[in-house]
Amino acid sequence: MNRSPAAEGLADAVYLAVEAMATRFELVLPLAPPAECDQQPRLRTIGEEALAEIVRLESRLSCYRSTSEITWINAHAGRRSVKVEPVLFGLLRRCLALSDATDGAFDVTVGPLMRAWNFVGASGALPSPEALADARARVGHQFVALNGRTRTIRFRRPRMSIDLGSAGKGYAIDAAIQILRHHGVTSALLHGGTSSVHALGAPPGADAWLVGWSSPAGRSHTFSLRDGALSVSAVHGKAFVSDGEVYGHVIDPRSGAPTRSAAAAAVTGPSSFECDALSTALLVLGPQWLPALRTRFPGYQGDAA
Repeated sequence: MNRSPAAEGLADAVYLAVEAMATRFELVLPLAPPAECDQQPRLRTIGEEALAEIVRLESRLSCYRSTSEITWINAHAGRRSVKVEPVLFGLLRRCLALSDATDGAFDVTVGPLMRAWNFVGASGALPSPEALADARARVGHQFVALNGRTRTIRFRRPRMSIDLGSAGKGYAIDAAIQILRHHGVTSALLHGGTSSVHALGAPPGADAWLVGWSSPAGRSHTFSLRDGALSVSAVHGKAFVSDGEVYGHVIDPRSGAPTRSAAAAAVTGPSSFECDALSTALLVLGPQWLPALRTRFPGYQGDAA
């Protein structure tokens, strides 16, 4: 995904960035015309608060942080019910609802399969039949039990784990955008790496932010975003070749194998969290799932090839 052409032409803007969630987040905050120097300190302070929220959420949500709440859940929920604070419980409930609505194509328990295929911190390798069978037995959103009355989570199978992945990144982007809105910011563009972007309002003198993306097939796309998000998922980001077959890093949680339904998928809509989850699901399910996506998720549009 390329930076918005509108953003590249903004001389009067505050530009901020932070490294978090194994991603570089970039924030563009245009100065309201007429551009005045006294706007910059205020916008910079607001922008830094928004990016700090992404860093804070990483410390809570990353399964790769030893002190995070997700790591605590993964360590204990296979043996007993674990109490979860309200906001995180709500997020987990949203994740499971999305798994149901995507027929299991989006699943935050897919981590054991990612490790079996050696895609965690590496470029991938064929798993042994035994390793694949073991991983498949530990994956499935239907084996995660949430109790709304006690606000607890329990894994129904041993050695399961949760990895929010790109959905966690989308959730963090939404939280940062909410902070910008709270402070009265009406125009901003927030990138989460090359796969996620959220637009607030439009740049000065334009109707929308324009975001470019080149598909694996070489086609160029320009998305017009105003108060909405875009997420792109693709198999080419990390892949390996074995016996002439290419295996990408996006795993179908239902089959346990890398998906081959599409090379790339893009979803636009009001929430970065939903867009990130739905682009993953669309990549797994392929273009034939587009009618279901539009029906089940009003306000969201997608494309896959």
